[in-house]
Amino acid sequence: MTFSKNIKFNFLNTDEQERYQKHLTLKDIGYEGQLELKNCSVLCIGAGGLGSSVLLYLAATGIGKIGIVDNDYVEKSNLQRQIIHETNTIGNLKIESAQERIKKLNPNSEVLTYEERINPENALKIIRKFDIICDCSDNFGTRYLINDACLILKKPLVFGSVQGFEGQVSVFNLYKNSPNLRDLLPESPVKNAIPSCSEYGVLGISTGLIGIFQVNEIIKIILKKGEILDGKILVFDLLNMNMKKLHLKSAQVNKRIKDLSQFADFYNDDECSEKNSEIKRIDANDFNSLYKTKPNKILLIDVRENEEFSTSAIEGSISIPLSHLQQESDLKFIQKESLIKEIFTICKSGKRSEKASKILSKFKIQSRSIVGGIEKVKKILSN
Repeated sequence: MTFSKNIKFNFLNTDEQERYQKHLTLKDIGYEGQLELKNCSVLCIGAGGLGSSVLLYLAATGIGKIGIVDNDYVEKSNLQRQIIHETNTIGNLKIESAQERIKKLNPNSEVLTYEERINPENALKIIRKFDIICDCSDNFGTRYLINDACLILKKPLVFGSVQGFEGQVSVFNLYKNSPNLRDLLPESPVKNAIPSCSEYGVLGISTGLIGIFQVNEIIKIILKKGEILDGKILVFDLLNMNMKKLHLKSAQVNKRIKDLSQFADFYNDDECSEKNSEIKRIDANDFNSLYKTKPNKILLIDVRENEEFSTSAIEGSISIPLSHLQQESDLKFIQKESLIKEIFTICKSGKRSEKASKILSKFKIQSRSIVGGIEKVKKILSN
């Protein structure tokens, strides 16, 4: 596996020589190895549980260019495992929170951010810019999409997944005959057959550990050192402290991917799509008109965290954080109110409120997410 031939740097600056001293004295890295790390680019898809430890250790290791793809916002319930984020970044974009933390840790690393979900329209464009791809996503539609894009572009893919106390790590598509995700899972699991972290739960340190092992594989790939998990899957059970290594064979049929339209059904996942027909939206201007003319006919649910709500809120709104929205008592209250009032959801900019409206629709509660969020609504109301 070869990386970009356009080497940008042929020396380490004074800060880097001091910062990476323990690497420079390590015979398997040394000065030349550290330059290889500096001249490599890694894309991390997802800035959540896995992405948090991956991004921190990529920066600490001295990777020269780090890309982050995510369009989600930091929530309080994330902080149990997403250690790159902090309490004071709740409500901020994860890519912004992560970028700020990385620059504090290592200002020598260049950070590129993409405020979007990886999808069939942008996957090839984004992935081709980087040498190594690290999958820190949380759903199968996205995982297959990343895998297939890497096959098309001939990019090595470092895979990680976590559920509960268990986790897996592997390296796909490292060489021409290397296995890929389709060799591990030829058919996508039935939608909703495997519970998400929010439904099943996850041990915070399990995402940290698997993320660290993903970075370990990235380092070995760049340095061409050690035994890489190519054709192997490392499986952890942290509850019983068991670890095993499984072997994976490559099937040529799983490499016959020429473009992303071949397997569109694999990517047909709500989490892998920017479009969701279940979500109804309303422009801030239109909401403002209803708010002024029919205030008694509106239930405005603010799904930001309590701290955000206490700092700034629309008069008459109620606070039900997104992480609490599926609690039985809250759902019963909203269902009752929906019989006599029109339900609206609001957050900082509109992303979390869309999630909230999607959740409510699953419980047959009609609502509309306010585009632009509280910042836009308050601006209109103040005029």
